[in-house]
Amino acid sequence: MNFNDFSSPEFFEDPYPLYEKLRLAGAIVPIGPNAVVTGRLSVIESLLRNRSMGKAYMQSVVARYGSGASLQPLFKTLSRTFLMMNPPAHTRLRALLMKAFNARQMDKLRKIVETTANALADGLSRKQEFDLVSEFALPLPVEIICRLLEIPPAEGCDLGAAASCLVAAMDISPLNDQMLVEANDAALSLEAYFGPVVAERRLNPGDDLISSLLVVEDEGVSLTEEEIISNVILLFVAGHETTSNMIGNALIALHRHPLELAKLRRDPTLMSKAVAECMRYDSSVQMVARTALEEVIVSDVTLAPGTVVFMSIGAACRDHEAFSDSDRIDFNRPENGRFLAFGSGIHYCLGARLASMEIEIALKTLLDRFPDLQLVELEDLNWHTRNSLRGVQSLLARHCME
Repeated sequence: MNFNDFSSPEFFEDPYPLYEKLRLAGAIVPIGPNAVVTGRLSVIESLLRNRSMGKAYMQSVVARYGSGASLQPLFKTLSRTFLMMNPPAHTRLRALLMKAFNARQMDKLRKIVETTANALADGLSRKQEFDLVSEFALPLPVEIICRLLEIPPAEGCDLGAAASCLVAAMDISPLNDQMLVEANDAALSLEAYFGPVVAERRLNPGDDLISSLLVVEDEGVSLTEEEIISNVILLFVAGHETTSNMIGNALIALHRHPLELAKLRRDPTLMSKAVAECMRYDSSVQMVARTALEEVIVSDVTLAPGTVVFMSIGAACRDHEAFSDSDRIDFNRPENGRFLAFGSGIHYCLGARLASMEIEIALKTLLDRFPDLQLVELEDLNWHTRNSLRGVQSLLARHCME
């Protein structure tokens, strides 16, 4: 296999046939110089919990783009984020940010999410046909992350295109020259926006996430201005791209399994299980990467220090060895909950609780408000051309107006 296998039109439309080939090819499959890929759940679970596997972001960049890529604004921005850090720096920064995502804070946010979802549904109810992505799934999480950062939601929506370009750089296959230019421009535009915001928040701190980052200190050393801006950008991007795509993926999966959808309509108490199963079945997060910080042995394969391991979450969540009848949705499957959409180990998703709540409320709102909701052209969807983050560009729907 090579990187290009993960960037064909057929792959973007339906990656799961390739994932099956990947699992059959072996536990660890070479994909490039000092780079391998795996799609088996047991292997990925083991590696994500192995402290000898960590983040060496620039090595994964060099593996895909060559040594000169480390000087580009895009990769410099991403390399400064806590997502790319290892302990102890990662541990201290994550512990501070976790305070904003604890159970008490989630209780405060629940009412805001419900109010926002219903307000968006009010707008949809005045139309017979609408786009669930641009008019519901995307603005909902954008509103919430903007509140956590205390920036105007309207400005957050305007930054959405730049955020999408930035996320594309995390794909396993290299961006082409034009996309790389666009991603670098996106990084610079996001820095240009959040730079003044950080400076203003330093003068007038509050209880928002940006203000929290300003007081981070590790053994007497604070984050640099560049590191703060990069991590604010990460929180903004992570706060809406993955969740909005997962809302769309869940709606598609449920409508392609009408019996399960009908079961959920009859019994709303199944919602948590339904969301977990939809995240297993077609996760918005499809790929993560780790680097062997020292020699690692997994499934009788020895990974040399510096080996970049691309882990296919999408493939692992359909692993037939781990999930019975894995290509079908089953809310009550015995393995329910053994999914990797939020990662595992020390880099388990910081906003997992918030994202789950947003997805559950989004689906519940749509099912309650639109009992006759139908997705238009369900078999002819326009998927994003990405391999690390899966979702549709639009999702047309209709309902009967009273």
